Amino acid sequence: MMNKGATLQDSLKYYFGFDSFKGEQEAIIQNLLQGKDTFVLMPTGGGKSLCYQLPALLLEGTAIVISPLIALMKNQVDAIKYISEEDNIAHFINSSLSKSMIEQVKSDILSGKTKLLYVAPESLTKEENVDFLKSVKISFYAIDEAHCISEWGHDFRPEYRRIRPIIQEIGTAPVIALTATATDKVRGDIKKNLGIVDATEFKSSFNRPNLYYEVRQKTKNIDKDIIKYIKQNSGKSGIIYCLSRKKVEELADILKANDIKAAAYHAGMDSSVRSATQDDFIKERIDVIVATIAFGMGIDKPDVRFVIHYDIPKSLEGYYQETGRAGRDGGEGKCIAFYASKDLQKLEKFMEGKPVAEQDIGRQLLRETAAYCESSVCRRKLLLHYFGEQYDVENCGNCDNCLHPKKKVDGTDNLVLALKAILAVKENFKMDYVIDFLRGNETETILVHKHDKLEEFGAGADVEVKMWNAVIHQGQLDGYIEKDVENYGLLKVTKLGKKFLKKPTEFLIVEDNDFEDYDDSMEQGGTGVADEMLYKMLLDQRKKEAAKHDLPPYVVFLDASIEAMATLYPITLEELQNIPGVGAGKAKRYGKEFCALIKRYCEENEIVRPADMRVRTVANRSKAKVNIIQSIDRKIDLEEVAKANGMEFDELLDELEAIVYSGTKINIDYFVEEVMDEDSVEDIYDFLRRSETGDIDEAMKELDGDFSEEEIRLIRVKFMSEMAN
Repeated sequence: MMNKGATLQDSLKYYFGFDSFKGEQEAIIQNLLQGKDTFVLMPTGGGKSLCYQLPALLLEGTAIVISPLIALMKNQVDAIKYISEEDNIAHFINSSLSKSMIEQVKSDILSGKTKLLYVAPESLTKEENVDFLKSVKISFYAIDEAHCISEWGHDFRPEYRRIRPIIQEIGTAPVIALTATATDKVRGDIKKNLGIVDATEFKSSFNRPNLYYEVRQKTKNIDKDIIKYIKQNSGKSGIIYCLSRKKVEELADILKANDIKAAAYHAGMDSSVRSATQDDFIKERIDVIVATIAFGMGIDKPDVRFVIHYDIPKSLEGYYQETGRAGRDGGEGKCIAFYASKDLQKLEKFMEGKPVAEQDIGRQLLRETAAYCESSVCRRKLLLHYFGEQYDVENCGNCDNCLHPKKKVDGTDNLVLALKAILAVKENFKMDYVIDFLRGNETETILVHKHDKLEEFGAGADVEVKMWNAVIHQGQLDGYIEKDVENYGLLKVTKLGKKFLKKPTEFLIVEDNDFEDYDDSMEQGGTGVADEMLYKMLLDQRKKEAAKHDLPPYVVFLDASIEAMATLYPITLEELQNIPGVGAGKAKRYGKEFCALIKRYCEENEIVRPADMRVRTVANRSKAKVNIIQSIDRKIDLEEVAKANGMEFDELLDELEAIVYSGTKINIDYFVEEVMDEDSVEDIYDFLRRSETGDIDEAMKELDGDFSEEEIRLIRVKFMSEMAN
């Protein structure tokens, strides 16, 4: 045990073995020891947990630590037990404990042995726990991951909103709230909701100089790009974040099929599997975790070397928090996000049906992320500005935009126009509206407000949208424009902005990056092939094969499959099945001539085939495919099949297309006959027979919009199954 006269420094050395505190840790702990409410904003890796663990060990009574994840609680309790001589110094209560284990925990608390009790907010609100805790001396309450309280945060959890009333019921004591990421809006929300508006606030810098930030355009080859990156960083630990559970499982399977030690992690998995996976990652039995954002909150692994975002995150808060898991030891940390504006539209679509206020918040957060992705300004500067921190370094030297800077152009006149436009519409509108106003777009809202009659309307009609985006974002960074977060992002002109209007000075900007929409359907897209000559030869071979069987060329092999052949050079039927969209049936039926052609070409041109870079797709990527095929054999309604597999109908169509494109035959006549008449089916069939590509947009155009996209895709599945397989 510690001597009574020991200093904080002595206690730190005794319990944790550190010689000195990090940043503001000592001041935070002193504040809490004096019984004051405390708010701590500290980036991941800054040592937040020590700020409540050490005072808990020093104060009389038990500290209640409210934490959102069971796996995290277990890790922290194990860590505290490891530094102490007593096993009962820290405990947790949650749904994973049996009745007898909970009784043992309560007994240790009542005997005064337990200094830290970890609970999830759900457990804290249970009546039997509230009644028990009323009889315990509470030293203080620590609310970890406090951003979960705010609907403006990236991980809103409604049950966090009930913490203050429960504290009142159990018995008041000082409160310390801790988070690794929060804007001014979120900070205010947390303090108000916890009833600690007068708390002493400690805010550390958000700058993590060792992290490298990069945004890459998301293309059809994203899986291949990720595999290539991981292979180049062999043996390093990394996390890949995807938005959907389905994508997490698919990508993890693809990585494993390519000899990468990877595992999936999402909230839909059994908690014991999640726990074991996290353990495997920490103990380096696996290198890469593919996860939804359910993974990583508070994970204690200092040497994660890369964090990849497969999908655009829903907010910059979430992005910062997730990238913050890289390089916590101060070493290398690469943060790469793949971005396409198409993903943004998908996320906005998912918001439909939610309450209007929630939609407004969600859309504003998405726009901030899109602005970050599309901007050519220093990524670090943009991130820090989002969190209210000024970063005045000209070139950070550790992000893609700073390492490959674009030429700056003079934007003084455009900024003047933008400031005048914001004032003309009475500082009462968001960025999209202001840009429409500047460009002279007669939108319904502009006409309703009669803003088309104003002198400034259309003053910037000759300037591109992405240039206006760049002007307004840079105007914010330089302090001329501010966004009113309280009112969902209305643009305001600052004092500095008004001064600039009176006497403009030089204002340089970099035009935003152009991220074109990509099309991720397998049959579309430009060629990213390694060998253009072979590609053309394979296209000719496909034409011959198609003519021989009287089929459209795409029915033999998709464009994407031909592209992959011209990049990966498969020369056996077995290798051919590793090509996207080529199953065993298709390889057997059409593959022999293609393999012979590629083999001949490689020999004649002395080509060394990139066997090590071959991307193997996963055979029967998920149980869902087997379920779908079996359900169709039993003639189950396809709407029901989608529902049973947790899919939207268009996702089921994705799966059906993948099944028939790879050479498996399925009979969906029973469903088609229910939903469409014979003439309609024949009209679509007629188009598919004539078409060279089977392209949906082309079909919609030619069929004069008589059929929905889903109807055409459904009949295309039937057509492919009958004609190609």
